[in-house]
Amino acid sequence: MHDECIFIQTITTLNLGNKGIGHIEAQHLANALQHNTTLTILNLEDNGIRDVGAQHLANALQHNTSLTTLNLGSNGIGDVGTQHLANGLQHNTALITLNLGNNAIRPNGAQHLADGLRHNTTLTTLDLGNNKIRPDGAQHLGDGLQHNTALTILDLGSNGVGHNGAQHLADGLQHNTTLTTLNLWKNEIGHVGAQHLAHGLRHNATLTTLYLMDNEIRADGAQHLANALQHNTTLNKLHFDGNGIGNVGAQHLAIALQYNTTLTALYLGDNEIRDVGAQHLADALRHNTTLIELGLWKNEIGHVGAQHFADGLRHNATLTTLNLEYNQIRGVGAQYLANALQHNTTLTALYLDGNGIGAEVNDIISEFLERNRSKGQS
Repeated sequence: MHDECIFIQTITTLNLGNKGIGHIEAQHLANALQHNTTLTILNLEDNGIRDVGAQHLANALQHNTSLTTLNLGSNGIGDVGTQHLANGLQHNTALITLNLGNNAIRPNGAQHLADGLRHNTTLTTLDLGNNKIRPDGAQHLGDGLQHNTALTILDLGSNGVGHNGAQHLADGLQHNTTLTTLNLWKNEIGHVGAQHLAHGLRHNATLTTLYLMDNEIRADGAQHLANALQHNTTLNKLHFDGNGIGNVGAQHLAIALQYNTTLTALYLGDNEIRDVGAQHLADALRHNTTLIELGLWKNEIGHVGAQHFADGLRHNATLTTLNLEYNQIRGVGAQYLANALQHNTTLTALYLDGNGIGAEVNDIISEFLERNRSKGQS
């Protein structure tokens, strides 16, 4: 490791992920970082650095002026180590991206980070996915968002924030003017949490990408978000897979699509949407002029649902990507889509794996898609 510490004086990127470094070697690295002026990216993921090693690295951050990306994911760092890193952030003016995903950070650690974010003006990306910040930690971060003017990407996936935590984050969104991406994947926020986030979206003018996969939101929650989409003019990507919204939830979102003019990508995979829900979404495609990508993998829309989408595609001139994988479409449904592609000249990607479609109709669809791609390049 001594040789590597000398080596980092001359390089810009160092990948030491999964090298069994531990906290002692992390100290040597930290000492080198205090005097280094060239290294910009350092990956220390999965090294058992823990709180002691995090403290050494945090001390280095107070003096280092060149490091912009630091990956400390999967290092067993808890609240104590997080506190040290938060202190380092208050005095650091170079770090742009910090990955603390898959550690042992709890509400207290989240509070320390939130305090650090109040004073830091350079960090734009913070990954806290797969920790245990819970509702209380989300409250601290929500408060921090109200005062932070630099962070643009925040990943809180799989943190058990629940509907109460979602409310605190939504409150933060109402006052924050810089965050563009928020990841709340698998947080058990339910329909109540979705309602809080919907309220936040109505008053937010900067968030462009929202990840809400696997949150048990159901149809009621989908309705709240759909209502917000009719008024929100900045969100352009909504990841909504695995929420069990069903046909009713799909209908709510379809109505929103008829009025929304900013959403460009909507992902609704694994949502128990059948042919009726497919019909609602397909009808929306007739009126929507901004949606570019629609994901509906694993929804059992069947050949009837495929027919509805085929009808919608005949009247749509903006959608370029449609994912209908694993939907029991079969050859009959694929033929409907092939017929529609004779008239549609904008769709360039149609994903149909897992639908029991024969080679012949699949080849026909591929030819039409290639035709559209060629037109787009000319």
